Amino acid sequence: MNAIVSPLAPVTDPAKADAAKAEKAAYENNKLHKRLCRLVGQAIGDFNMIEEGDKVMVCLSGGKDSYALLDILMTLRERAPIHFDIVAVNLDQKQPNFPDHILPAYLEKLGIPFHIENQDTYSIVKRLVPEGKTTCSLCSRLRRGILYRVADELGCNKIALGHHRDDILETFFLNMFFGGKLKGMPAKLVSDDGKHMVIRPLAYVKEEDTERYAAVKGFPIIPCDLCGSQENLQRKQIKNMLRGWEKTNPGRVESVFSSLSTVVPSHLMDRNLFGFADLKTDGVPNPLGDIAFDEEPCSTPAAGLTTISLQRQD
Repeated sequence: MNAIVSPLAPVTDPAKADAAKAEKAAYENNKLHKRLCRLVGQAIGDFNMIEEGDKVMVCLSGGKDSYALLDILMTLRERAPIHFDIVAVNLDQKQPNFPDHILPAYLEKLGIPFHIENQDTYSIVKRLVPEGKTTCSLCSRLRRGILYRVADELGCNKIALGHHRDDILETFFLNMFFGGKLKGMPAKLVSDDGKHMVIRPLAYVKEEDTERYAAVKGFPIIPCDLCGSQENLQRKQIKNMLRGWEKTNPGRVESVFSSLSTVVPSHLMDRNLFGFADLKTDGVPNPLGDIAFDEEPCSTPAAGLTTISLQRQD
């Protein structure tokens, strides 16, 4: 006896389902690419990072962020109303087991100018830093000096780094919690030697987007733990804190990041930024005065609510 198929039963065509899934994935991937281009373009415009005739040295580490930076800058270069050149630079620090063939092969396939700088900073760091201590600080200083020199040799007037929004926020909180400073990682700054302009075109980009973009593009990621140095535990604490906020209070991290661009020196305590000592009353209403703190007019606590005592408790 033949089986009776109910007209209400869903009939699934595996081929059509796979096609629909692939189409949806392609759509989402295209949205991601457009978003990254928009955010990077916005950061470049907001901070005037790249100008006509610039030669931009893109520092390529082999991590997801620097790959994404190079990829998006190449896209924007084709669309930009100005002309600028790009040269990719990798510093091979001679870390054990570093796969030195990956980046040259990738860059040759892209067909863009690149330079691999070979400097054994790994041995220097290992010799100078006691066993068990983190090597990142010294390694970073050595790397920075070498990259400045290479920029000179290649005729690059801009140095592009792959730090994203989360890196900037983590640095801000690290300086606040452990350094006692309101100091972050700017999107654009003059280098230590005063001769180069350092830019961070990914300043508005979330790390989760570079992670997903790296997976979509299939970048040949090189792990960042080849040197065997200890993980920066303080930065990891901050990263976990921010991710926890994002889960429990969506929008909080974005709000904190936005605050970095909306600073009111008169409501902080840095006497070098605002002339508190010379502050005088002039009888003119000030929209940035005390009322700036009031989301709504102060009112008497509702019945049944306990007021908070402002009396000092010794």
